[in-house]
Amino acid sequence: MNGSTAWALYESRLRRVSAYIHDHLDEELDMDKLAGIACMSSYHWHRIYRAVHGETLAATVKRLRLHRAAGDIVRSGLGIGEIARRSGYPNLQSFNRIFKSVYGMPPARYRKEGSHQEFQPSPNGRTKAMFNVTLRKIEPIALIGVRHSGPYMQISKAFEVLFGTLHARGLAKPDMRMIGVYFDDPDLVPAEELRSIACVAVDSELTVEAPLEPFTLEGGEYAVLRHKGPYADMYKAYQWLFSEWLPSSGRQLRDGLMFEDYLNNPRDVPPTELVTEIYMPLI
Repeated sequence: MNGSTAWALYESRLRRVSAYIHDHLDEELDMDKLAGIACMSSYHWHRIYRAVHGETLAATVKRLRLHRAAGDIVRSGLGIGEIARRSGYPNLQSFNRIFKSVYGMPPARYRKEGSHQEFQPSPNGRTKAMFNVTLRKIEPIALIGVRHSGPYMQISKAFEVLFGTLHARGLAKPDMRMIGVYFDDPDLVPAEELRSIACVAVDSELTVEAPLEPFTLEGGEYAVLRHKGPYADMYKAYQWLFSEWLPSSGRQLRDGLMFEDYLNNPRDVPPTELVTEIYMPLI
């Protein structure tokens, strides 16, 4: 088996394991079982996965479970015990301990005092949060990406496929710019029907094969909101941008796509240190 054939085999296995993880977060995900899905020995598969994704399988599972749990805490009325079970934790105590180690406080307290509370309206109807919004004129951006259908909080599934495929095909480069493009309004479109695409920026348009596809973002003027904190808070930041910044700015929306530029990697920094720039197209 030559090198290109081996990586093509790894690509399909990476995709299969990634899909299984995302679809079974509420179940016990034994590392040996995941290696079995990849049809490789546990020893070798774990090394290949870490080489491609930059973290262990166990770290990926923990990160994705807590990411989904934070979204449930912020945007749903589910009890903490139910969120713990949905996140695959055997008991509330272990969930509380692990959540606190990453988010700085236990989940019940995070619901009441977490960073998303900055977006809650004050008595005058305006939020407490103030953001750094700048106006920026950009050139078109060439991208390659993987499509995602479903809740925006689950676009990480497409990013996992994207980076596994790029690595297997020899297209991955250090510090590739990560961009998420969002096509629908989550207040109008059911969560399961939302469309987005997980992308990286490239120097020029490339000819690629499925599941990758080329995509180009329009150039022009954008309002750029810089957000620091968990991705679970992003929905509130969008609300602020549309309900408070846009009316007071006197500017008008252009018929273009919103996108997010991820300035650091959730594998490398805790959720509280994530920095994202939200781009809103303007006339």
